[in-house]
Amino acid sequence: MSRLADYFIVIGYDHDKDRNGSSEGRIIQRFPETDWDSCPFTQSIELFCRPIGWTLSANRQPPEFFVAVLTDIDADRHYLSVLTFSESVAISPTKSDDGDTEEDTALNIHSLMYSPKSIVLVSRLDYFETFKNCLGIIYTAYVDKLDVQLEVLVGNILGCVQVPPPGGPQVRFSIGAGDRQALQPPLSASVPSSRNATALLFQQLGIQNVLTLFCAAMTDHKILFHSQSYSRLTDACQAINILQYPLRYSYVYVPILPAPLYEVLNTPTPFIAGVHSSLAEDTADLVDVIIVDLDGGSVHIPECVNLPTLPEPMVSRAKKTLTMVMNADLLMADYAFPPPSPKKPPSLEQKDKEIRAIFIRFFAELLSGYRSCLTVIRIHPEPFITFHKANFLGHRGMVDVDFLVRVLEGMSFSTFVAERGNPYRACDIFDEVYSNIHDLLTTETADPEKVMEHVKDLAKHLHTNENPNPQPYVQKVPKPTDGAYSRIHQTPFPVLNSDHVHTILHEGIEKHSLKSKMTVRPNQVRIVPMGTPITALVDRQRMVDNNARRLEVLRNCINFLFDNKISDARIIFPAVLRALKSRVARLALTQELGYHIRSNRAVLEHQQFDLVVKLLNCCLQNDSSMDENGVAAAILPLATTFCRKLCTGIIQFAYTCVQEHAVWQNMQFWEAAFYLDVQKQIQQLYAPHYEENNVSDKRDSFPASPTHKNNELNVAKNSSNGQTVSSERRSSYRSREIGVLEIAAEQLRVWPTLGEEKREEMVSNEESTVYSQAIHYANRMVYMRVPLETQKSIKTLSPDWESTSNSNIASSLADSESMDAESGYDEMEISDVGANVIKFVTRFVDKVCNESQVTQEHIKSLHQMIPGVVAMHIETLEAVNRESKRLPPIQKPKLLKPTLLPGEEVVMDGLRVYLLPDGREEGLGGNMGGPTLLPAEGAVFLTNYRILFKGTPCDPLACEQIVIRSFPISTLTKEKLVKLQYTPHIDQLPKEGVQLRSCIFQLMKIAFDEEVSPDDVEAFRKLSTKYRSPTTVFMTFAFAGQAIPQPSTMLKPVEKNASLKNFAKKTIMKTARKAGIAKQKAPKRKYVLPTPPMSRRSMSPRSSAGSDSESDRPVSEALDDLSIIDEGEFGRSWLSDPKVIERLMERPGYQDYVRQGFGEPSDSSVKGKSTEQFRISTVNSNFSVSKSYPALLVVPANFPDDSIRRFARTHRQYRFPVVTWRHPRTKALLLRASGFHGRGLMGMLKSDTTTGTSTGEISASLHQERYFSCIVSATPNSMKSYKPSYSDSLTSLDSLMLTGVQESLLVPETPEVVRRSHPAASSMRNISNPKTSFLTLPRRTRTRNAWPTFSRIGSIREKPRMNSSSATLDSSAMLHQNGGVNERSELLHNSVQGLKRVALYVLGEKAQMKGIKVESFPKCDFIPVEFYEVRQVKASFKKLMRACVPSAPLTPETGFHKLVEESEWLLQVQNIMQLAGATVDLLDVQGSSVIICLEDGWDITTQVVSVAQLLLDPYYRTIEGFKSLVEKEWLSFGHRFTHRSNQTAANQASGFAPLFLQFLDVIHQIHNQFPLSFEYNQFFLRFIGYHYVSNRFRTFMMDNEYERVEAGWLMDDRRSSKINHEQSELDAGFAQRHQSHQGTSIWDYIEKHHRKSTLFLNFQYSTRDQDVVLRPYSNISNLRIWDFFLNEDLAHGPAYEIETTNKEIQISEEERTDSSGQPLMRKIVNGCYDNVILQQPNVFRQMLQEIHKLETDLGHFQQKWKAVWDKLDLPTGKRETMQRNLSFNTQIVKSHGRSIHKRSTLEILVKGKMLGEAAKMFSQPHRFEKHTYTTPAYCDYCGQVLWGLLKTGMHCTDCGYNCHEKCTSNVPKNCTKLKIVPDTGNNSSSVSRSSDTSTLKSEEFPVESGPTFATYTPASANTENSCLHKGYLFKRGALLKGWKQRWFVLDSTKHQLRYYDSEEDTNCKGYIELFDVQSVQIIRNVQGAPKKADENAFFELKTNRRVYNFLAADAKTAQIWIDRIHGFI
Repeated sequence: MSRLADYFIVIGYDHDKDRNGSSEGRIIQRFPETDWDSCPFTQSIELFCRPIGWTLSANRQPPEFFVAVLTDIDADRHYLSVLTFSESVAISPTKSDDGDTEEDTALNIHSLMYSPKSIVLVSRLDYFETFKNCLGIIYTAYVDKLDVQLEVLVGNILGCVQVPPPGGPQVRFSIGAGDRQALQPPLSASVPSSRNATALLFQQLGIQNVLTLFCAAMTDHKILFHSQSYSRLTDACQAINILQYPLRYSYVYVPILPAPLYEVLNTPTPFIAGVHSSLAEDTADLVDVIIVDLDGGSVHIPECVNLPTLPEPMVSRAKKTLTMVMNADLLMADYAFPPPSPKKPPSLEQKDKEIRAIFIRFFAELLSGYRSCLTVIRIHPEPFITFHKANFLGHRGMVDVDFLVRVLEGMSFSTFVAERGNPYRACDIFDEVYSNIHDLLTTETADPEKVMEHVKDLAKHLHTNENPNPQPYVQKVPKPTDGAYSRIHQTPFPVLNSDHVHTILHEGIEKHSLKSKMTVRPNQVRIVPMGTPITALVDRQRMVDNNARRLEVLRNCINFLFDNKISDARIIFPAVLRALKSRVARLALTQELGYHIRSNRAVLEHQQFDLVVKLLNCCLQNDSSMDENGVAAAILPLATTFCRKLCTGIIQFAYTCVQEHAVWQNMQFWEAAFYLDVQKQIQQLYAPHYEENNVSDKRDSFPASPTHKNNELNVAKNSSNGQTVSSERRSSYRSREIGVLEIAAEQLRVWPTLGEEKREEMVSNEESTVYSQAIHYANRMVYMRVPLETQKSIKTLSPDWESTSNSNIASSLADSESMDAESGYDEMEISDVGANVIKFVTRFVDKVCNESQVTQEHIKSLHQMIPGVVAMHIETLEAVNRESKRLPPIQKPKLLKPTLLPGEEVVMDGLRVYLLPDGREEGLGGNMGGPTLLPAEGAVFLTNYRILFKGTPCDPLACEQIVIRSFPISTLTKEKLVKLQYTPHIDQLPKEGVQLRSCIFQLMKIAFDEEVSPDDVEAFRKLSTKYRSPTTVFMTFAFAGQAIPQPSTMLKPVEKNASLKNFAKKTIMKTARKAGIAKQKAPKRKYVLPTPPMSRRSMSPRSSAGSDSESDRPVSEALDDLSIIDEGEFGRSWLSDPKVIERLMERPGYQDYVRQGFGEPSDSSVKGKSTEQFRISTVNSNFSVSKSYPALLVVPANFPDDSIRRFARTHRQYRFPVVTWRHPRTKALLLRASGFHGRGLMGMLKSDTTTGTSTGEISASLHQERYFSCIVSATPNSMKSYKPSYSDSLTSLDSLMLTGVQESLLVPETPEVVRRSHPAASSMRNISNPKTSFLTLPRRTRTRNAWPTFSRIGSIREKPRMNSSSATLDSSAMLHQNGGVNERSELLHNSVQGLKRVALYVLGEKAQMKGIKVESFPKCDFIPVEFYEVRQVKASFKKLMRACVPSAPLTPETGFHKLVEESEWLLQVQNIMQLAGATVDLLDVQGSSVIICLEDGWDITTQVVSVAQLLLDPYYRTIEGFKSLVEKEWLSFGHRFTHRSNQTAANQASGFAPLFLQFLDVIHQIHNQFPLSFEYNQFFLRFIGYHYVSNRFRTFMMDNEYERVEAGWLMDDRRSSKINHEQSELDAGFAQRHQSHQGTSIWDYIEKHHRKSTLFLNFQYSTRDQDVVLRPYSNISNLRIWDFFLNEDLAHGPAYEIETTNKEIQISEEERTDSSGQPLMRKIVNGCYDNVILQQPNVFRQMLQEIHKLETDLGHFQQKWKAVWDKLDLPTGKRETMQRNLSFNTQIVKSHGRSIHKRSTLEILVKGKMLGEAAKMFSQPHRFEKHTYTTPAYCDYCGQVLWGLLKTGMHCTDCGYNCHEKCTSNVPKNCTKLKIVPDTGNNSSSVSRSSDTSTLKSEEFPVESGPTFATYTPASANTENSCLHKGYLFKRGALLKGWKQRWFVLDSTKHQLRYYDSEEDTNCKGYIELFDVQSVQIIRNVQGAPKKADENAFFELKTNRRVYNFLAADAKTAQIWIDRIHGFI
């Protein structure tokens, strides 16, 4: 019996503290006034009575009732039942502090206020309804003035009402107010009472939200409810608590949290709490708390909270049943004739019980079999039972179920095991459901209708538990009259008589003391049902692969092993290793080995010992460190028993060879294994007391196995049928025995009947048992933890053992603080192995012994024993280690000799290694099938050309095959040491290995054998680095066996300036000329590649720092000026000799010019025929114009060489536009160049101070204009029409602007500013033919990142959002009915009107187009295009290599295709195809010439130009033509192969940039789409892709033609055999002292093999079936991942080494013979091992080989295959006369393909024009400032939440754009706040002109007039209109930091901020491009500012290049300037 309530309290408003300014409550009275001994009084109760605070109110509030919950220090809950009502309070005015007698009128507004008062009952019982009735009666007696003393009511409640415990009878009582009440205890104390709380929660939140909260509560997350109702908060928290039954919530539980205790929510521990909705806003800063809005029915889960998913199928079953309970009509909603609804719908309380029943069933199913995993450690005096978590998860197959793992690791489950693990106790509802759940589910599976029936039955039991009495008792509870609380004259709550209350209280206690002696029927204690064993729950379907055959093979192997039939055991050993991947097989292996131990076979021979160790290692490797299957626990006794004798007195045990596994470092494993063995000993201790267990096979600790072999077979068969071996199965009794839990239950039952001596004996026996096992396990742990080589530290043994141990045992430690104190990182540095092992074992002993109640004396003796054991064991192991190294080495396979190329030499002999598998699946024999080729054992060789591995597979079934993996040493990109894990088939794998990665998509992960010394490994690594990074290219394999050429020294800086005097003289003269002091020698100035002088030996024009195009190019003319050299330093042009030029013209690149009809070489003095428009110029014959350009260039015939020298400087690296191809039909030209130069700092320094602009710069720009004019005049499109290439309507790009194709064009969105600046009225136009009206830009909804942002202007930072396949044209929907263009299309209309008839298109970067005077280039259009920079190609290639050749197996989250997508490689390929496609259309369809001028003109430009020519000209699709294309575009025009491929040591740091490989991939994509159009096959492309980086051939070496000429290659005879040994004397001073062999050309090699075989021939090539111009699809869906990136041939290495491949194939075929010596006719071809193309050639190649063989056998003359192929007749029939009638569908497809291709072209042009026309519209940067967000906000760029721990972000002050600070660089510059003033002047981006500008002749160049943009004329009306703002500003100098006043003009036409010396000055001193401006802002505290300057008048203008500082007259003027400039950027 217990009290109904412990305390009664009256709490009121504290008026005393109110006068001091604080509003608080205080306890007025409490009864009893002294604390109960069993229940002390809780402080701060007044806070919970008014959670939102004690305040006065102007209105009287109705009484409120709610229940709050307090938790004391013992985790016991106290329930506060609070009834609050209002009392009137008179407010009197007070005097002010200064003594003023005047009354404050504000105090008289409410002279009568109302204060809250609460009456509270505190109880440990949860009878909420009874408490509400009692408090209501007290309030009724007070407010209605009943004839009842309040003291009597309070005394009766506290002392006279006694409540029986659960299971007791109903109590009926009255508290003395004429009331009748009844109180019914529940039947079970462990089953909570819920009333209707859970159903109410489901109504408020819904099923999914409640399940989410349930998952969060179970996995220890923080949950916070908020509502306007306190009662709802209590009910919701109680509901979540009740749903967790049978588990109990063990953390902080505060359903109603007062505002003053708000800091509780910041606790790091989990909690369930509730706050009033008025306080919900204060929860915004809780980043890891789940917020639940009960009133709104929402659940907010923060981003940082990761909730696991509830396990299937339990959650699906629960959801379905919950839907049937909460939404019963949902299942019948679709019925045509639904049944009538029930007259009485189920009540909320009934739903509540059914919901609880569903969750009880959920837990019963989730925890099925948990009692089978309980481990009994002690029975007497108190039972101690633990739970084997790993065993449970392993048997249930739920190791990866995160939800269950977290639940089992939580405190709630630990309490669950402690309370319910006892096998002899009272049972409740859960125990009954648990014991029957398996049968119920089986029944429901057969009959789903039974589900609700079973749920309702369980709900009835729950209802009966709460309401045992079926007859309800009618209660009588007085209630106040209606409106009683609002009476005006209501007396305050009276002060109760304390003595009277205490008198009644004591009388009641004495009166009931007699009644309390009556005995209540105790709960029936019984043996807890075991339920379904966990072994019966395993899905038998999962065990299908564990058949009896595999176990039979396992047993046979072990029998062979112990019968010493080692050869037989080795034959079936691989099958055994594969079988050990099964859990049952591993357990069967331990049983078999245990059987042989009992047969006294523990001492093994050496070979037996090695195989046993291999089996044990394989078992441990296939198991996890958790040991969920019990394999490691079963191996423990085996490893400490199997041994071999090394010598007399020295024995090595197996545990010394199985220590390298993480399971031995897992403290939880040791605890579980120890407890299991203790349980076995406890079971054996009490087993003899039971007759049915007399027959037993008592053993110490070996795994279970019957005593004879037949029974062993039965065990194996049972295992094969799906019966797994549980922890109990491994015990020493048969399966018919009673379990240890039943023994424990019986012992607990008889314990009260035993005598004291018997009890003490039992306790002593159990304690001794635990102690003996602790000693045993301490020794075992020492054995497994001390390594064989004791000199090695624990760190060497396993780098992360401590961290692993910590993470694994944290949940099982009782004292975590001591654990943390001993397991810091300091231990990682301890080298003493013994100290670490002692620490580990001591920690284990402390934990298990304290938990198992071992005496302190025994624990102390253990502590003293452990150091001695460790020391003795270390001493023993030293002898074992010494003797084990003296064993004769195991005979290893013979090292195979590699097949070498001619000239290839072995640098380092073979080192014995293991080739280990990497992340690729090929060759592993798993899912890919085939033999297990890896790992392989062999040797790694280092030659002067390759790194080569050759060996045999370790798998005995595949050991007859040879595995070869190699790659050229020059392709090595990364070499690193890697940690190795245990690998099957390898006995003792070293700790570390070497991983070598190659850029030809090869990876070699090797582990050196123990016989290889560390010095050899280091030597191998150093030699690899040496040969990978030679000093010059002449040290590579291409020049192997020959003397290194000694290049000429005439151009070396040391020779040119041999003495200090000469050097000083030249330097002074150059400086004087630049300063204008000395006379200029203009005729003798040349412009060469702007690179520093270098030796010829390095052959690299740049240092490693200049790796990418953005860093290679000079950003100003400073570098250009350094490259100006005197012509006198050169001799005369060595190419002026006609014989030399004639020999040079024989090269394939120059022969292509002759093929196109460009004529013969000539200089400007040679006048050709008037009809010749072009000539081959020798202006660069001595490479004085540009070192990176070829010697001969195609230029307009009427453009002199002298002009070329002058205007070449306008392009980066002096790579001016030259003609490279001419369209044979349209005569349109394709030109290539580098990007345009801007006028930089050096150019301004060189300018004359009087004239303002240098003459040379003016001359260069004018020569450039004339050059472009010559190109335009040579383009037929500029003068006449031409015949179109197709007979369709799409004859030109103009047709694409019409409405013929009903699709819309994808172009960037128009900003709001553009639409406002172009009124609709001005954009209306009358179009005569609506059907051919101009396409307009459709208005689209703005999406994030709709327009790609640029990292550097003109490059793509992110993935392009457009795809050519998505480009659509739809005009009809965008035109007005009157034919006009709507206002949104005006910008597009203005942008593309110049696309109609332009003779020359210049495709370049956006940055190049800014400074160009477009009006000076008539009939030219400058189109900015997007492209990927070199650095992006590098990064993409690295990601692609990791995707195609991963170093570790890929996870499902990072699949192969996902990694390829993330690399963006295919996007880059697509970009190149689109740019080349646009070039094709402009040349072929539009008939316009195209100049490609991107970056420095040697990377992206080369790619686009080469692909465009290959698409346009069928000649380049032949082998000879492809050779010409590569020689011309890649070699002659100076692609930097040495630099990009890192061929020398000087270029290593720049990083590998596969520009040429990317070009080959593009050709591969085109080849896939047009297989009939190429003479060469895919192998040809792969061959070149392999050898362009292999350094086997000299072709792809050096960076330009200049370096190759210097090396003497270009003057070599094509046939190297005829090269004479004489030295070639050249007039230019290049003394070529080279040997007879200058390296081999890849073209000679290809030609030689092409003559011999059809290796490179595409048999599908057809000259008559191919299209002249190819237009491939460039969508990502049409692109394929090149098989060059994926395939390899392990049989012979890369097939691109043709000589070694053929030799290896020949050797393997010679070895393939049958028993009689005849060659085998049958062969198995494996995809990853053999090269299918070589092993199984196509029919044409096979027939040609057969003909060759027959001719040889018959003795006939062997014809070349080409002759045979040409003799073949065409198929019979009239093929020549037959006309192929194209079907309508075919024509549609072809037309559609051409349309898509041209639309892609139009997209590029329109987007470029949009950039040029409205760049300022698209480049309005935001003004971001740091901003603190007090409420949740989201980033407008990435969509992620902004507020967090830092709570700061970036906020645009103009348009309100919000984003993260990291996102600011990617945000589109489209701020919509600022406005642009419409331009009235000429548009700078308008390209098309109605009239042609007359072309200036070379003699008419004006010299004095400067560029138009550099002049400011105040009187010009046009300039005045374009001048947006002007005025004086002080500008700070860049060099001397001085402030000077300048006149500034903000020009809207030129989009510049120009400055002059004064207002009257007409010569511009400089300008700032507004396109480059990034930000403008006010600055303060400027150092060195002028005196008396306004501090707020300084502002800063930041551009891409530098930061400018300005000073205005005052702050207002400065702000005006900032606003005007902001309006422009």
